[in-house]
Amino acid sequence: MGNSEVGHNALGAGRIFAQGAKLVDLALASGKIYQDEGFNYIKPSFETGTLHLIGLLSDGGVHSRLDQLQLLLKGASERGAKRIRLHILTDGRDVLDGSSVGFVETIEKDLAELRGKGVDAQIASGGGRMYVTMDRYENDWDVVKRGWDAQVLGEAPHKFKSAVEAVKKLREQPNANDQYLPPFVIVDENGKAVGPIVDGDAVVTFNFRADRMVMLAKALEYEDFDKFDRVRFPKIRYAGMLQYDGELKLPSHYLVSPPEIDRTSGEYLVHNGVRTFACSETVKFGHVTFFWNGNRSGYFDSNLEEYVEIPSDSGITFNVQPKMKALEIAERAKKAILSRRFHQVRVNLPNSDMVGHTGDIEATVVACKAADEAVKIIIDAIEKVGGIYLVTADHGNAEDMVKRNKSGEPLLKDGNIQVLTSHTLKPVPIAIGGPGLPDDVKFRTDLPNGGLANVAATFINLHGYEAPSDYEPSLIEVTDD
Repeated sequence: MGNSEVGHNALGAGRIFAQGAKLVDLALASGKIYQDEGFNYIKPSFETGTLHLIGLLSDGGVHSRLDQLQLLLKGASERGAKRIRLHILTDGRDVLDGSSVGFVETIEKDLAELRGKGVDAQIASGGGRMYVTMDRYENDWDVVKRGWDAQVLGEAPHKFKSAVEAVKKLREQPNANDQYLPPFVIVDENGKAVGPIVDGDAVVTFNFRADRMVMLAKALEYEDFDKFDRVRFPKIRYAGMLQYDGELKLPSHYLVSPPEIDRTSGEYLVHNGVRTFACSETVKFGHVTFFWNGNRSGYFDSNLEEYVEIPSDSGITFNVQPKMKALEIAERAKKAILSRRFHQVRVNLPNSDMVGHTGDIEATVVACKAADEAVKIIIDAIEKVGGIYLVTADHGNAEDMVKRNKSGEPLLKDGNIQVLTSHTLKPVPIAIGGPGLPDDVKFRTDLPNGGLANVAATFINLHGYEAPSDYEPSLIEVTDD
């Protein structure tokens, strides 16, 4: 399954790199993860402290994977971790809503096996990913604070004796779903939280995807921190599964080294004097900048580049305001195009992805219409300046919102169609046109497996340059006639 980060890495870099999940798989399979600096940094805490593992409990493969967590639990316990606490975040976004119960039951069996071997291992806290911990781009720090209170302070509005009971009970609440389960802590027979993070402990955030771990990483690592009152800042040894921000060097310790993405299209164009404008709203701003530029923050050349972030709505689910900021993004793009200051204007319209994730089909229709309207505004501006447009997507989502069996028929549960909230596996379209496109430029017919990584060479050609020789080949050619 594709995701936005991998997609934008490929779009911007023009090549396909081994990514988070693959890198973690290789490190776990070879055992290298236990030999590298990150694991050896946290290991001294095993003697007298607790190993805390925080992340998304899911087999969706977009932010984390259950099997990787299982291997990490086994490997850490075999290498001296005697007390382990798991802080789970339920999914329902990259996997079917309601699947959280099964994932919790599965991991509880693994923890029971570890306890049978003398390891004090149990779940300590939890909550839904979109309400607890996993915010991104500093959109809503309250989400991170709710997680901090449960994970570090051992405080939450809901207390249970077991995580299975917690998830089942919380899902019984009106309009409950896995993504937005409220925070909970597991308590012992005396009502005391079983696993707050304290001085001397080790912490690993086991998500391999960066965007929804950066904010928690800042809270865990930064001495100087003012986004919310942490109440206490425990002296811990913290490592991410990977480094989540290469520019910020955050976190400073990590279990698996990130891919080295060099010589991206953004850098190439800047070196050739191409002026670039990039814009989206908060939830996708990092995709047209950080991920596009090879997991690199900031400008290559601030004299030639301008990045504009439009604040996303916060404190509400995206189906409440499904138009999101599409029209604002389009107007900023229009302004940039008509100014004639830039040779390239790139934008991300997040509507069909972000609203599609909510599973609200009616709202997603509104979202897609808003995106259509925004695209028209941008293309109309392109027409006025005699430019070229290239429209594509980083992955599918809104084009199919029902869960299907292998023959393609909708799956039913209690007589109702099961709604699909995750990305799809369908190929994405690409359209190139505009008055600036010469008549003799056509799509090539000899690239049956062309994909997102081919787009960079394509737009480099459209700018009038040859792409670097090791980029995936361009999707266009100049015909003989």
